[in-house]
Amino acid sequence: MRRLSSIVKRMPFHWRMTLLSSLLLSALFAASNVVQFTFVESWMLKHEERAARQDMRELLNVLLSKEVRIQPDNEEQIRFYLEKANVNNGMVRILKADGTPIVTAANNMPIQWVERRGSAEAAGIGRAEGVLAMSSPLTIFHFTGTVEVVRSLSHVERLIAAFNRIMLICFAAAIVISAFGGRLMSRLLVRPLRSMHRTMRRVKQNGLQERMAVGEARDDITALTVMFNDMMDEVEGAFRKQKQFVEDASHELRTPVAIIEGHLAMLQRWGKHDPEVLEESLRISMEELLRLRGLVEELLTLSRIEKLAQEHLHAPAEEVCLQPDAVIQSAAEKIGGLHPSIDLSVNVSQLEGMQLGISDGHLLQLMLILLDNAVKYSGSSTEVRIDAIQDDTTGHAIITVLDAGIGMTEEELAHAWDRFYRADKARSGAGGYGLGLPIARQIVQRYNGTIVLNSKPGEGTMAALTLPVRDA
Repeated sequence: MRRLSSIVKRMPFHWRMTLLSSLLLSALFAASNVVQFTFVESWMLKHEERAARQDMRELLNVLLSKEVRIQPDNEEQIRFYLEKANVNNGMVRILKADGTPIVTAANNMPIQWVERRGSAEAAGIGRAEGVLAMSSPLTIFHFTGTVEVVRSLSHVERLIAAFNRIMLICFAAAIVISAFGGRLMSRLLVRPLRSMHRTMRRVKQNGLQERMAVGEARDDITALTVMFNDMMDEVEGAFRKQKQFVEDASHELRTPVAIIEGHLAMLQRWGKHDPEVLEESLRISMEELLRLRGLVEELLTLSRIEKLAQEHLHAPAEEVCLQPDAVIQSAAEKIGGLHPSIDLSVNVSQLEGMQLGISDGHLLQLMLILLDNAVKYSGSSTEVRIDAIQDDTTGHAIITVLDAGIGMTEEELAHAWDRFYRADKARSGAGGYGLGLPIARQIVQRYNGTIVLNSKPGEGTMAALTLPVRDA
C-alpha cells in the first residue's frame, strides 16, 4: 500500500487528476449498476411471487366454489382444474395430510420436483433450487390436505444473467469512457496552470510585461488569472519604482559627491596655497556635505517608515499629541523665521484642548514638510494659510495648508507621491530632494490618517491632512 501511495505521489499532477477522476467516475457507475441490478432482480422475483399468489387464490376459489370432492374417482375433474391453473414450466398438485401427492399437473417441470414428497404442514412461499413454491391448506368436505403451486424461475434467472452481462459490458465501457473523461477533465483543470507556467517562462525570457489571457467565464479560474495579472502588475510596478529609485538616488548622490571631489582635487593640485580659494572650496564642500547628509537622513527616515508599514506595525495607541495647536504654531514660526517674506496665517483655534492620535515629533515633521512645499511653490505669492477643523461625521481633525502659488497639473499631482519627483523647478526655483511628500504619506498612514492634494495650475495648492482624535 505504501509503495502504491509513493508511486501515485511521484506521478505528474495531470495524471493523478486523470487517475482519481477515472476511479471516482468508475466507482459512481459501479454503485449505480449495483443499485439497478439489485432493484431489477428484486422486482422480478416479487413479480413472480405476486403471480403465484394470484394463481393460488384463483385455484382455491374454483375448488371451493365448485365444491370439488377430492376422491380417486374424481381425479380427472381435479386435474382439469389444476391444468387450467397451471402455467408453462410450472406445476400444481394436491397433497394428502401426510404429504402424498393425489393429483399432479406438471408442464416442463424437472422430474425430481414432480416426484418430490411434499409436507402438509408447509404453508407459505419460498424459493429453492431455481423454483418458486407456494403451499396453502385445503379443506373440502371430509378432505384435509394442501394445494401446492410451483413455478420455475429459469426464465427469470436467464433475464437476470443477461442483465448482469449487459451491466458488466457497460461497466467496462464506463471505465474506458471515465478514463477518457478524466483525462479531458484533468487537461481542462490543468490548462490554466500550464498557461500560467508559460506566462512565467515568458516573463523570465522577455520581462515583466507578459500577462495571462483572461477568459470570458466569470469563475474561479478567471479570478485566479485576474489575480495573477494584478500581482504581475504590482511586481512590475515595484521593480519599475525600485529601478527609478536607484537611478534617482544615484543622480542625487552623484551631484554633491562630484562637487566635493572637484573642489578637493583642485585644492590638492594648487588651491591649498591660495587662502581665498581654500576658504571658498571648503565652504562649498561643507554645504554639499550637509546636503548629502540631509538626503541620506531623509532616505533612512523613509526606509524606516516603509519597513514599519510592510510589517503592518501601526503607531502605539499611547502616542498622543496633547497640544496640536501649539505644535502647528511652532512649525509655522520655524518656517516663518527661514522665510520672513512669507505671510503665514494660522487658524487652529478649534484644536485647543483636543488630543490627536500622533506624536508631537511626527506632527511637527508633517507640518514642516507641507509648509516647506507651500513656500517653495508659492511663486510670486506670499500668502500661506493653515486652517484646522473637526469633521462632525468622522470625528477626525482636518488640517489644511493652502497656498496661492503656481499650482500643479493633473499629471504632476499623479506623480507627487513618487520618491525624488519634483515639479518643474524652472517655474518655481525650488530645490529639495522630492522625498518630503512620500515621507509625509507614510507617516500619516502609520497613524491611520489620510493626506490628499488638490491643485490647479496658477491657482495654488491645498494639502489636507486628516488625523484621528483621541479621547481626553
